[in-house]
Amino acid sequence: MSTRPTLITNAQLIDPAKSKVETGAILFDDSILDVGAITSAPDGAEIIDADGAHVAPGLIDMRVIIGEPGAEHKETFKSAGRAAAAGGVTTMVMMPNTTPIIDDQSLVDYVIRRGPDRSGGVRILPAAALTKHLDGELMTEIGLMAEAGAVMFSNGDKPIVDSRVLRRALSYASTFGALVAHRPEDPFLAEGGVMHEGELAARLGLAGIPAAAEAIMAERDLMLAELTRGRLLLDMLSSALTLPILNRAKDRGVDAVASVNVHHLVLNENDVDGYRTFAKLSPPLRAEDDRAALVNAVRDGLIDVIVSGHDPRPAEDKRLPFAEAAFGAVGLETLLPGALSLHHRDDIPLTQVLRAVTQKPAELLKLPQGRLAKGAPADIILLDVAAPFRLDSDTLRSKSNNSPFDEKLMQGAVKRTFIAGKTVFGA
Repeated sequence: MSTRPTLITNAQLIDPAKSKVETGAILFDDSILDVGAITSAPDGAEIIDADGAHVAPGLIDMRVIIGEPGAEHKETFKSAGRAAAAGGVTTMVMMPNTTPIIDDQSLVDYVIRRGPDRSGGVRILPAAALTKHLDGELMTEIGLMAEAGAVMFSNGDKPIVDSRVLRRALSYASTFGALVAHRPEDPFLAEGGVMHEGELAARLGLAGIPAAAEAIMAERDLMLAELTRGRLLLDMLSSALTLPILNRAKDRGVDAVASVNVHHLVLNENDVDGYRTFAKLSPPLRAEDDRAALVNAVRDGLIDVIVSGHDPRPAEDKRLPFAEAAFGAVGLETLLPGALSLHHRDDIPLTQVLRAVTQKPAELLKLPQGRLAKGAPADIILLDVAAPFRLDSDTLRSKSNNSPFDEKLMQGAVKRTFIAGKTVFGA
């Protein structure tokens, strides 16, 4: 049975594909029926007066860690779906580092079948492991898992050190057109580090992770992508040092794209000062010059995608001395307001900010979502772009509340979230 039609009128329509914001209306059931100047609605349709609020495609978050199965105390499909819907995220790409690890087609199928049923309707798509057990040694059956529904392949937070293994994975994945996401970090240079290597780390007496650890591995990964003609996503860049390396590779025609964690666009290493473990991230928050360079890279299109890097950690893993605390932060509910801060600061135009969390992820993952166009799935959010609030991490809907945005002033609130035309958040 088709979803009851809904008409949202008097809205500011943000269509990233058109790079503009237009006043108009949108009519949809499970898919978008019409957009623009709509004068009438079908009988029985729900009519919502947006009163000037914005309508945009639902967000597609390409990097989400969910504890289920195996670590449900951190996050479940249900709690992640609840947080995602409240944050305007209608599609999550789930990382493979669960217990057991998503490294065969049966586990891919498990996520596809069970995830949406338990998430309250939020779409959960699996990123399958590149290597068995994420140990960086034996390549997984990429073809079988792609056929089962894996949308990309990743080794999670564990870089593949053996260049031969990554070369084989990129080469094999290229025969299926599969996207390979890899965290560029030299584990030997990063070993023992807990924050960005620099003056602040020295003053705090903490071991640092140099920016070179990312740049060196990114150079290698891009050369392997060029060699194999594979599709490579440099996952969660953090350093200005890496950007010219990526730019040169793109100029050579390498099929490479990049993502950045929203925290690295808004925060810097100074947010760690005072030994704030909620701001202990991997990769680490870096210097202000790095943050500014990453923002410019998003604005210029060098970095394609903004992700939440959602990595829930219970209090007992975070409320420890800084060097002992776990890396990671939740981000499903703060991805949108964090990204919108770039618009409010006039760093990046609004449509371009939204493109990096909607249209571009959809294109990379070959999904029909991410746009306001006739025939597209009705994954839509109604939002107040300017709504101010102070984040209280205790109110987050995730099972964990380890947010570096805690107590910070933010703008942007989701009023209603629709997935396939059905309301999953809001009145």
